[in-house]
Amino acid sequence: MAPTPTHEHSATHDVTNQPPPPVPYDASEDTALLEGLRREGAGWAEEDVRRLGLTAGSAEAQEWGEQANRHEPELRTHDRYGNRIDEVEFHPSWHHLLRVAVAEGLAGAPWADDRPGAHVARTAGGLVWGHTEAGHGCPTSMTYAAVPALRRQPDLAKIYEPLLTGREYEPGLRVPAEKPGLLAGMGMTEKQGGSDVRTNTTVATPTAEPGVHTLRGHKWFTSAPMCDVFLVLAQAPDGLSCFLVPRVLPDGTRNTFRIQRLKDKLGNRSNASSEPEFDNTVAWLVGPAGQGVKTIIEMVNCTRLDCVMMSATLMRKTLVEAGHHVRHRSAFGARLVDQPLMRNVLADLALESEAATTLTLRLAGAADRAVRGDAGEAAFRRIATAVGKYWVTKRGPAFTAEALECLGGNGYVEESGMPRHYREAPLLSIWEGSGNVNALDVLRALRRAPGAADALFGELALAQGADARLDGAVTRLGSMLSETTEAGARRLVELMALTLQASLLVRHAPAPVADAFCASRLGGDWGHAFGTLPDTADLTRILERALP
Repeated sequence: MAPTPTHEHSATHDVTNQPPPPVPYDASEDTALLEGLRREGAGWAEEDVRRLGLTAGSAEAQEWGEQANRHEPELRTHDRYGNRIDEVEFHPSWHHLLRVAVAEGLAGAPWADDRPGAHVARTAGGLVWGHTEAGHGCPTSMTYAAVPALRRQPDLAKIYEPLLTGREYEPGLRVPAEKPGLLAGMGMTEKQGGSDVRTNTTVATPTAEPGVHTLRGHKWFTSAPMCDVFLVLAQAPDGLSCFLVPRVLPDGTRNTFRIQRLKDKLGNRSNASSEPEFDNTVAWLVGPAGQGVKTIIEMVNCTRLDCVMMSATLMRKTLVEAGHHVRHRSAFGARLVDQPLMRNVLADLALESEAATTLTLRLAGAADRAVRGDAGEAAFRRIATAVGKYWVTKRGPAFTAEALECLGGNGYVEESGMPRHYREAPLLSIWEGSGNVNALDVLRALRRAPGAADALFGELALAQGADARLDGAVTRLGSMLSETTEAGARRLVELMALTLQASLLVRHAPAPVADAFCASRLGGDWGHAFGTLPDTADLTRILERALP
């Protein structure tokens, strides 16, 4: 009989030249984020953001994110006795993530906070807590966005707003008014229309009770079906209208909300996205009948901002992961972080990340001031949010792919977490209107929104004279406004986004960051992939700022 091999006999290698675990780390250790937080009027929240950043980067919270995606939600259409229940079961980690998010004010809390900068503070919190996991950001985002739409129906807002703006998370379905806090979802798209919601076929029939209707129809993509209430579009006698649909009715009975199936998605797998069917489903009218799109558009503006925020978060998260790896990995006789070409790649990614974060916080500042009655900021927000939604979310997939490649083969395996981030990135360009929808919305804003163009150019004028390449791009942008057709909308919006990001960096970032961004993005001294910054770029200063 052959001897049993010992450990010494079977060992073939020692583990060397591998980075240590990246956790724990501080997700708020981001100079551009903290500077933007203060600049946009929420410096009072810095201590909370820093505390949340440490929590987000902890081993426990990072494990919650991994577990929530590994153990995906499961649909239970019936209980053991055959009763229809239409519930979705989640791993406990999902509830841990949501409990922290709601408690930290990342859902509806800013609407109950009178402090200037409350909405900026929430966005900054999302930029750090998003380092854990993206899927649970969907219900918190929709809850945040539901409040301004619900305010169009004061009698309903009086009941539900205090619960939507609270900081307590309680999973499970029961009478909404009896819970300490609520989450909201929305149901707009249908299989025949997608973004063209005016083609919706779900029908709302009035009942004898004023404002109360019954719905019959379906929705094609309704995320987070275990939310307590939903804002739903349906065709009423007076036209497309917005309705509030609770999962549980005031008398404690289940409202009809038949979940046909959960979507088998590319990413965002921790979050349940469903196809619900309505059949004599009780719903309350929100806003004027026939004005459903106008009522719910404020909700869309809020969720679009969150798409920008989550794209910026993914960029920062994957940049941090790439930076950690290259600091500890060596090849061809030197650490990766010290090799010139890798430094160019990282610096290029760092520029993109800072530009995305800076724009995100500027948009949050505009939203905060618009809520408080600033008409100029409202006009800027109207066009700039659509511009940011188009561009930042478009950059996300290419960015995460490049960050993944910094890890080489290590980044291609699930254990690294990078594949999950890569699969997540495309969603943010699709959710709340694909690239074409947002580009065309910018054209719509230019034509129909009073002051939108003036607000955008007013913002760009604040950096006038600081960089000749930026000045030239703004001049080109002005000449394009009257010439652009629908087919050229993407080119126009891309230039809008780049000039807007450049103007913010020229005004607020160190000179090496602003100069490299303008040279590459506006001056033409750039290739077609990340890592093609010009030789004049101060890579050391850029990396010192991005990766302290």
